[in-house]
Amino acid sequence: MTSTPAHPCFNVEAKHSNARVHLPVAPKCNIQCNYCNRQYDCVNESRPGVTSAVLSPYQGVAYLKELDKKLDNISVIGIAGPGDPFANPEETIETMRLIKEAFPEKIFCLSTNGLNLKPYIDIIADLGVTHVTITINAVDPTIIAKIYSWIRHEKRVYRGEVGAAVILENQLECIPLLKKRGITVKINSIILPGINNHHIPEVAKTVAALGADVMNCIPVVSNKDTVFGDIEEPTKIMTFKVRALAGEHIKLMTHCARCRADAAGLLGKDYKGTYTLLQEFANMPINPNEERPYVAVATYEGMLVNMHLGEADTLYIFKQTHNGFHFVEERNTPEAGSGDFRWFNLANNLKDCRAILVAGVGGNPTQILQKAGIRVIQMTGLIDEGLDAVFNGKIIKTVKKADAFRCGESCKGDAQGCA
Repeated sequence: MTSTPAHPCFNVEAKHSNARVHLPVAPKCNIQCNYCNRQYDCVNESRPGVTSAVLSPYQGVAYLKELDKKLDNISVIGIAGPGDPFANPEETIETMRLIKEAFPEKIFCLSTNGLNLKPYIDIIADLGVTHVTITINAVDPTIIAKIYSWIRHEKRVYRGEVGAAVILENQLECIPLLKKRGITVKINSIILPGINNHHIPEVAKTVAALGADVMNCIPVVSNKDTVFGDIEEPTKIMTFKVRALAGEHIKLMTHCARCRADAAGLLGKDYKGTYTLLQEFANMPINPNEERPYVAVATYEGMLVNMHLGEADTLYIFKQTHNGFHFVEERNTPEAGSGDFRWFNLANNLKDCRAILVAGVGGNPTQILQKAGIRVIQMTGLIDEGLDAVFNGKIIKTVKKADAFRCGESCKGDAQGCA
C-alpha cells in the first residue's frame, strides 16, 4: 500500500492539516446511478456529483496554481467528476499530465465507477497517480441491476443484469491491476436501505480478497428527480451495523465528508473563495495561455442568440473593450455537405475566438470545437448576456441544459447523450 500520511481521505490524522482539491474537469458519465443527480452549476448542495463550474484541463491547472497561492497546505489533487474521469479520458489524462508538470510533489488521486478504468491504469500510474477510489455498490448482478438504470461501455448501452455483469467484471478486474502498479485502492459503497445494506459486508469480503486497502461505507443522501428520490436514508444504527460487519474484512474509512466535485480545502472546512475563483477560471479561454480576444455568435439579426450552428452561413464576431462589447465583423462559415471537415475548417476559422454562442448544436461539432480550444455555449436570449458570461463570468439565465458542459437531455433515459 502506498504511504498515505498526507492524504486526508486515507488518513484521518491528516484531515485537520492537509488540504485537498478536486478539479471538476470530467462532466460526462458512463452510467446512470438511480441515486445520482449530477448538477454542473450548483452552489448549495454538498455531495458528490455537483460543482459550480466545469473546467478544461488548462483552466483546471491555471485555477490550481492560483488556489495554491491562497492555500499553503494543499497536499492532494484529485479528479472526482462531476461525472466519471474515465468517461472523459482525454480530459482526465491531459489534466494529470499538466498537474504532474506543475506540481510533481503533490499526491494525485482519482475517483471512478471503474467501468472504463482498466485501459488507463498503466497511463495513470506512469503519471504519478497513487490513490484510486472505485465505487462498488454490490457484487451480485441481481442487486447491481436495481442500482443502475443503464451503463454505457465501448459504445454499447446495457441494462439490467447484463449491464450489471459488465460493470462488475470491469470493477473487480481493476483492483489487482492497480495493486500491481503500487496504487492504494479505496472502495466506496453507498448504503441503500432495503437494496444493498445487507450485502455490503460481502462487497468488503470480495474486494479485500482482491487486494483493496480500505473501504468507505457511505449513507445514501436522497436526491430529488432520481429513481431513488424517495429512498429513506439509513439510520445511524443501520450504518453502524453495516460498517461493523464490513470492518471484519477490510480497514474502514469513517471520516468521509461526501465532498463535491469542486471541493477545495480541509475536509469539512472548505475554502470559502472556491466559487468565485472557479467562475473566474471557467470563463477564461479553454487554454488560458492562448490569446483569443473574440467570441463568435450564431444569430439572425445581431441582437439575439437564436440560430442553430448548422444553419449559420455566417457568424457575428464580437470583442470586449473598455466601452463594452463591440461588433468586429461578420465571418463566413464553411459550406455544408462536407461532414466533420466542415467543423474542423470552422475551428480553424475561429482560432482567435475563445467561445461560440449558439441556439443549437450537434455533438460532433461541439467536440471538434472544444478540442480546438473553443468553448461552446448553447443558449437563447440577448447576445450581450452571453458575452457578459464569457468575458466577465456572469451567469446566463437563458443557458440551455444541453450546452457543451452538460449531458444531453436524454442522459437519464437512453444513455446516448452522456458519453
